[in-house]
Amino acid sequence: MAKNTSENPCKMCMPMGGILAFKGVANAMVMLHGAQGCATYMRRHIAEHFNEPVDVASSSLNEKGTVFGGDENLKSGIENMMRLYRPEMVGVLTTCLAETIGEDIDRITSEFLIEKNLDGFPLVPVPTPGYGDSHFIGFFYTTRKIVEKLAIKTSPTKKINLIIPNISPADIREIKRIMNLFALDYTLLPDFSDTLDAPFSRPFKKIPGGGTPVDQIAAMPGARATIQFGVTVEEGLTAGAYLRDKFGVPLYNVPTPVGIECTDQFLQLLSEISDVPVPQQLQQERGRLVDAMVDAHKITYQGRAAVFGEPENVYVLARACHEMGTTPVVVATGSKANKLKELLQLYLPADTDTAILTGADFSTIQEFALEKEANIALGNSDGKVLTEKSSIPLIRVGFPVHDRKGGQRILTVGYAGALNLLDLVTNTLLEQKLSRYRQSMYDSFYRQNT
Repeated sequence: MAKNTSENPCKMCMPMGGILAFKGVANAMVMLHGAQGCATYMRRHIAEHFNEPVDVASSSLNEKGTVFGGDENLKSGIENMMRLYRPEMVGVLTTCLAETIGEDIDRITSEFLIEKNLDGFPLVPVPTPGYGDSHFIGFFYTTRKIVEKLAIKTSPTKKINLIIPNISPADIREIKRIMNLFALDYTLLPDFSDTLDAPFSRPFKKIPGGGTPVDQIAAMPGARATIQFGVTVEEGLTAGAYLRDKFGVPLYNVPTPVGIECTDQFLQLLSEISDVPVPQQLQQERGRLVDAMVDAHKITYQGRAAVFGEPENVYVLARACHEMGTTPVVVATGSKANKLKELLQLYLPADTDTAILTGADFSTIQEFALEKEANIALGNSDGKVLTEKSSIPLIRVGFPVHDRKGGQRILTVGYAGALNLLDLVTNTLLEQKLSRYRQSMYDSFYRQNT
């Protein structure tokens, strides 16, 4: 929905997503080529969601660098950062300022490696103008650029590549648990389940442990298949498509396993690839989920949901709402997401009057939520305006969750995540109903006669 102005945008900038992708690589550090304020803004958002210290370096472009070029700022910044942190990989992301003045980070980083005799060091430049697109696109594009830089032709292995969108550390751990139940050997990218949700330990580590090892990323072309959760993303932006086109690795692009159908699809795929039946433990979890859906249906069918956030997440959340009986009356994202509407129309009944909004801001989302009489919302903390202005209760899910603790522990994937989501939706609707019950009964039987 094109507008000349944006009120409370339902997205963030490309380098924000790029930082998250680099945080999923072991012993990696990120340099933002731009003004200091950009790095501060992004550190704050990421730290508030994950409740972890988040180090992001900045080339600190000032007036002089803006006019005469920021080569020296960027080179000296990378050198200082490498001396202090000793990273095994460095990512360089651009910002609005660097892109506007035409900084060529490919040339600058190549010159730096030659000048410092660092031939072969994984220094990954990624152009991510803040105005270029959303943090969602920045996440997928950076993941692809990491693979493009590191992947090399290697001997075939029995590993599975698993490329994920921006989900919570709790979600990543749940996916790992499922993969382990199938006894599959895999490379998951990017893996920030530990780097952005690290256990307490001493002494303090400048770079937290965890993340996808660089040598495993390099070996991804040898895998027997790639599973990618990225059905709403254009293929040219994904690492899975690159591995298929460049190295012939078969690609299975499937929805993120949120809700019962998408989780069924993921587990069936794992079963076919591994030639192992779905483990009994997961079948039992599915049975409990179905039982809970039956228990809750008298409440959940009354729900009319406004779902918003990153395209990949809103796609599966809308389907999960529909499965549990709650009608997704508004599905919105701030990204362009050209494929979202087409994909959703395959699963939502033809008589469901759902407003599917792309490139939306929260003023538009609120307008449609009121028009469609939404009584519950699912999305990140930025949607709290729906509660403040329209009294629509918000279930916080996605990124960022900065006005509550525990954003990194929100679980939505797998049958366990679907059960958690079902309880949240049911109890929110139940609380809303009970809080208004006495007044509605009074209005129905007495007020009209007074």
